[in-house]
Amino acid sequence: MNPSMFAIYLAVMAGTTYLVRVIPFVLFRRKLKNRRLTAFFEYIPYTVLAAMTLPAMFFATGNIYSAIAGFIAAMVLALLEKSLLTVAVATCLATLAVELVSRYMI
Repeated sequence: MNPSMFAIYLAVMAGTTYLVRVIPFVLFRRKLKNRRLTAFFEYIPYTVLAAMTLPAMFFATGNIYSAIAGFIAAMVLALLEKSLLTVAVATCLATLAVELVSRYMI
């Protein structure tokens, strides 16, 4: 890639990143009083994180069954309101267990 194309791509990326962060400040100068709109803006980071993480989670191991086992373990423990560390460790252990079983038993 030549340097001029790289500069154009970099400028477009910087512009879009800047606009996404500036537009809410420009459009909403006063404190938002609408509860729905406030809740919408509060949940955006969680939604984006889930949209990026969830698909990657199912393809991270190369074995869909171990990924599903880890996902189920994470969901159950999260619904039981366990700590983040507990959920992460249990998810890793469930994934490892299914990987070992599938590798040595099948």
